[in-house]
Amino acid sequence: MVDSRAQSPDVVRTMARQDNARVTAVLGPTNTGKTHLAVERMVAHSSGMIGFPLRLLAREVYDRVVAMKGPERVALITGEERIVPKDARWFLCTAESMPTDRDVAFVGIDEAQLGADAERGHVFTDRLLYARGREETMILGSAALKPVVRALVPGVEIVERPRFSDLSYAGAKKISRLPRRSAIVAFSAEEVYAVAEMLRRLRGGAAVVMGALSPRTRNAQVAMFQAGEVDYLVATDAIGMGLNMDVAHVAFAGLHKFDGKRRRRLTVAEMAQIAGRAGRHQRDGTFGGVAEEGPDAFLPEEVLAIEAHRFPTLDWLFWREGDPDLSSVDALLASLSAPPQHEALRAAPESVDLAVLRRLAEDPAIRARARGQVDRLWAVCGIPDFQKSGVEPHARFVSRIFGHLCDGYLPHQWFADEVARLDRVDGDVETIAGRVAAIRTWAYIAQRSDWLADPKHWAARTVAVEERLSDALHTSLTQRFVDKRTSVLLKQIGAGAGALPVEIDAEGEVTIDTHAIGRLQGFRFVVAPDARAADKRLLLATAEKQLTRERAARGGALSTAANEAFSLAEGGVVVWQDHAVARLVRGRSPGRPSVQLDEALECLDPVLRRAVTERIQAWVDDAVRAQLPVLARMAEMARDPAATPALRSVAAAVEAGGGLTQRLPVRAAVEALTPPDRHRLRKAGVTIGALDLFDPRLLKQRARPWRDAVLAAAGGPVPVAPREGATVLPRGTPGATLAAGFRPLGAQAVRVDLVERIARAAHEARAKSGGGRAPFLPDPALATSIGLEPGTVERLMVELGFRPAAEGRWAWRGRPAAKAARPRPDNVFAALAELAFD
Repeated sequence: MVDSRAQSPDVVRTMARQDNARVTAVLGPTNTGKTHLAVERMVAHSSGMIGFPLRLLAREVYDRVVAMKGPERVALITGEERIVPKDARWFLCTAESMPTDRDVAFVGIDEAQLGADAERGHVFTDRLLYARGREETMILGSAALKPVVRALVPGVEIVERPRFSDLSYAGAKKISRLPRRSAIVAFSAEEVYAVAEMLRRLRGGAAVVMGALSPRTRNAQVAMFQAGEVDYLVATDAIGMGLNMDVAHVAFAGLHKFDGKRRRRLTVAEMAQIAGRAGRHQRDGTFGGVAEEGPDAFLPEEVLAIEAHRFPTLDWLFWREGDPDLSSVDALLASLSAPPQHEALRAAPESVDLAVLRRLAEDPAIRARARGQVDRLWAVCGIPDFQKSGVEPHARFVSRIFGHLCDGYLPHQWFADEVARLDRVDGDVETIAGRVAAIRTWAYIAQRSDWLADPKHWAARTVAVEERLSDALHTSLTQRFVDKRTSVLLKQIGAGAGALPVEIDAEGEVTIDTHAIGRLQGFRFVVAPDARAADKRLLLATAEKQLTRERAARGGALSTAANEAFSLAEGGVVVWQDHAVARLVRGRSPGRPSVQLDEALECLDPVLRRAVTERIQAWVDDAVRAQLPVLARMAEMARDPAATPALRSVAAAVEAGGGLTQRLPVRAAVEALTPPDRHRLRKAGVTIGALDLFDPRLLKQRARPWRDAVLAAAGGPVPVAPREGATVLPRGTPGATLAAGFRPLGAQAVRVDLVERIARAAHEARAKSGGGRAPFLPDPALATSIGLEPGTVERLMVELGFRPAAEGRWAWRGRPAAKAARPRPDNVFAALAELAFD
């Protein structure tokens, strides 16, 4: 491979033109066969090298090429692993570990769009600019790279490849409802473990894949998934980088991740990269989320972009000097901080290695010891922070390493003690995973041939420890997140669910193969408290399938049930055989409520569900006519085209009030009623009182449940019921409201039918005294027998239209007219009130 940075500036430009003429950019979405093409092209040459974004991916392709060319011809170079046979001709590497000084015929750079990554982007940009094969160079990546590749690599040939299969959005599904062969993607180890634990309880288990796992652990977990031992895979976004697995559906546990600096929403391109793992070759795939709404739900425009593979193009990539000046610490810092000289490049954000260098450069002692060995200092700063300890702790560790190296090699005993401390397989998943991350650091150090006196020994030793820890981690993950008994049972159920006997006794208890797993209450299956074990959960899933016939039979019985089989419970719930089957909801009018089936009846087929709905609706209509006849009649009158406008208006008001309405707001309509209209209202049960219009039957206790249910279904407030048998209540106590049938007057509230009796008695006394506006003395006996206080009586007389006269007498004044409602001045319709219409 030719690295043009080693040449003079004139030679660099010449080499770039010559090299770029042999550069091909293969761009497209996931599942286009880009990596497969690159591998095929590489092995067709006499030698070659491909740089990958992940150690896991490099290892996967290494195993493929070894199978094709033999282990003696193939090399694997990553930060923690170095397998380089003497006759190696094909090299599989991570992008950071590509030996840029090696001359090979073919060079490939995979996932080159990572040049826009804030942490590692400058590495991929450097490889895109300078890594060249002697005969062919291939840049692989997203179609979003097209404009920036054209700008940075003049003369490049761009080949765009379509996806082999369709990728479509399947909507949001709960984790318990995800289809088999699904991968659930989370963005932290904690989330991965939580989802895997949930799948263990619900589905028998899941394999776990994270970038922090060693290739050995990852391969063991994936093998378990590929072999069908588990049907679910829980992973971080590491699976988005070309790892090939037999996944049919990708579900996002969330759409936000912490990128090292802040928590942010995934870009559409990142979503597509992960979602694209669904489907393989020509088999279609689906993607979705687990959140139907909220910040972790897909937006419509995101779904359209992912399905159509249309993403914002990349106009620039991150850049940092890849061949810095190592003459001094200051020169090194200056070259690493130098701005790019191309409009398609941007200065890379400060990554961990540069941040560590700045910390160490602040120490005069380190500066002094770095004289003459700045290259070693910079190499030490490149030790990855596998344990994610943070810049300060990592800088202290790097400082210690550099201090030892200044004296020659790392101390043999110290290195041995650190490795031995990690060579333990006890502990839980988190503990072992922490040791794996730690041993990766020592494995990385052991790959540096000039840092240890016996690097080959320690490279083999760290690899052996990592393998033991990896095996232990795989075992621990499997024990924690896979119930093998449940998983095997799931396969048996899937192979022949009908062979398992499902029985339902007269009490609704459901048993499968003698296991009592729950009770069928109406149409709702309730799990038994002792049926929570993972294997019984799978039996429960089988029972749900077998219960279809029983539920259909119950649905048929419900659709033909007699009226006596139904009852109304609190909250407008319709009950059949002691089970809730529906509830009242807003209908065509307040007096005509509709019904909505209980969600438990969603298990019925559409035809049966419609028949059940019609039967319950018929019962509700009959019950309203029987229990609230006035509402049924008012609903008819309000929509009777033959009725007068006044009658329709009054009927609608009475219906809306649940059989009771104040007279004053509809006074004009009441006064416009014809004698036949009044007769129809009286025949329907409506009393046209002096203050209120009402049906006295609705004031009785037995009518209250239905009246409350109808009011609630219409969306109105449900009045608090007064105590049974009450006629007068202290004002402010429960039920002392007009909506409940009690008119507040002074310090008391009086039942409206008694108010009307007092009103009639007053008018009768007035008539006996000559009528007109002459003062009269009402008989106080009725008010006293009811229990009205003097203040209540006075307030009532004023409300009725009387005014006090001398010696306790009253005179007729008449009730004032209702005030016309006017819109507020700032209302948009206020101007209409000023207009006159002919």
